[in-house]
Amino acid sequence: MDDYVLLHQRAEGGQVFPMRLAALLSEPGEDFEGGEFVMTEQRPRTQSRPIVAPLRLGDVAVVATAGWPREGARGAYRVSFRHAVSRVRRGERIGMEVFFHDAP
Repeated sequence: MDDYVLLHQRAEGGQVFPMRLAALLSEPGEDFEGGEFVMTEQRPRTQSRPIVAPLRLGDVAVVATAGWPREGARGAYRVSFRHAVSRVRRGERIGMEVFFHDAP
């Protein structure tokens, strides 16, 4: 209880796969409360935009590892991406993250 994962991205190593998987292996409301999967888009010259994904038992989110292109008024630009897990207020949240890179 009272556990969380800070906003982060794992893009170390020379080669990084552009996507990762995050799976929830426990049931919100029954096994735990809180612990939402949170993502943020960090756009240039603007505030970060949070996104909360309401995952249920067995759900898998396929998310970007570090960023993706967006189309703007002056052409394409890169949006940085980070993800986190909010504070678990009760119970135990069990999840799994799968990522691929060549870091030691």
